[in-house]
Amino acid sequence: MEQVYFDHAATTPPRPEVIEAMLPYLRERWGNPSSLHATGVRAAEGIERAREHIAALLGAQPDEIVLTGSGTEADNHALIGVSQALRDKGDHIITSAVEHHAILHTAAFLEECGLRVTYLPVDGAGMVDPPDVRDAITDKTVLVSIMHANNEVGTIQPIAEIGAICREREVLFHTDAVQTVGHVPINLREIHVDLLSLSAHKLYGPKGVGALYIREGACVRSYMHGGGQEQGRRAGTENVAGIVGLGEAARLAREEMAWEMSHNAGLCSLLIRGVRQHVPEVTETGHPCQRLPNNASFCVAGVEGESILLNLDLEGFAVSSGSACTSGGLEPSHVLLAMGIPPEIARGSLRVSVGRDNTFEQVDRFLDVFPRVVERLRSMSPIVRAASQ
Repeated sequence: MEQVYFDHAATTPPRPEVIEAMLPYLRERWGNPSSLHATGVRAAEGIERAREHIAALLGAQPDEIVLTGSGTEADNHALIGVSQALRDKGDHIITSAVEHHAILHTAAFLEECGLRVTYLPVDGAGMVDPPDVRDAITDKTVLVSIMHANNEVGTIQPIAEIGAICREREVLFHTDAVQTVGHVPINLREIHVDLLSLSAHKLYGPKGVGALYIREGACVRSYMHGGGQEQGRRAGTENVAGIVGLGEAARLAREEMAWEMSHNAGLCSLLIRGVRQHVPEVTETGHPCQRLPNNASFCVAGVEGESILLNLDLEGFAVSSGSACTSGGLEPSHVLLAMGIPPEIARGSLRVSVGRDNTFEQVDRFLDVFPRVVERLRSMSPIVRAASQ
């Protein structure tokens, strides 16, 4: 049975070109990039080339890119680094109710440290209303952090409008762009972002490496302490091979983004139309238009998302129930609850996220299997059986 991977929002397979670019830095160019001899210099050169590729993808300057160990680390660096650097100015940050836990748990930690956090609501599509951001800003606000696109339902937030508000009010603006970098166009100079987080393994790069864009002049304190790596902004000997892989993934994404967006949008359009036609009592989640081109998300009435996931896995399809970080739990998604979806419906969540190697034939096969899986699970559900009697 062919195994079909439809969970690219959780992680992407490293591209062969990325692996090939990394191998020399595991075999021959393995030096410490802080060393001054030739072996160290070769490693450092690989890092700087990667930094240039990342900056080019974002429309940034290379020295505005701080390399990290993950997108989560980049999010922590942004929130903690800004709140510490500007603690004399204020003690208030703003975020949304649908952020990734890398933001929400960091915000909760900062609340324990005495900061005040405002969690903005979202509408039924999972979107923040920019006027709510304006109304929440006070003279004590030091940072606004709103994700670029939601990892579960794919809604793309009105980042440019929010950024303009923050720039007008002289408040730093951070966005978690882990789901969007490499998949949709981003020009940081146009969207007024001061800080941006990204992760290599979401754009066909390796795991264990990410980056934080910090606009030149933005006041952010170092988050990790030790050596003087990353111009003193992030201590620790660099993951050279991983960074090189991120750089190559960024270079390829910049060259091929238009094709990939069109390809993925076509796959998702076919998939969504098929689910509408063949599966009754399914609620589409997320914004119908302002969404990631590779994301299709649903709530299926009468069944648990975990049951759908496991049964589809047996049929050869890897999908997700909500986000990868929470799909092992039985509680409904905080994102769906914040969108106003009732808990009994939210428990039937399913996320299908396609990628560059998926085909229309695979989507057709999914549309043959998925309705049968749902029908079988509903026939076994005591709730559905009771309702039909």
